Amino acid sequence: MKARVYVTYRRGILDPQGNAVARSLVALGFNEVDDVRVGKLIDIELRTNDRSSAERLLDEMCRRLLANPVIEEYRYQVLDGAEAAERLAPPRP
Repeated sequence: MKARVYVTYRRGILDPQGNAVARSLVALGFNEVDDVRVGKLIDIELRTNDRSSAERLLDEMCRRLLANPVIEEYRYQVLDGAEAAERLAPPRP
């Protein structure tokens, strides 16, 4: 079973990388940019076919290692079949 984990800074926590990206986008002429938040995207393949078990594992992984609960928040998706193949496919040039 495949999963995708998203980790970002909590609202109210300074995101210097996001601020730098926002300033650079405005400097490039993208004046519509108001805010940018930069985070981590983690693709994980699990040896289980049980969705409930996968969600428990993912939550524990996030709490214990993948996210710092003091400054970050996380969310995850368990991907099934075609959705997993499409979403975890390598990026196109």
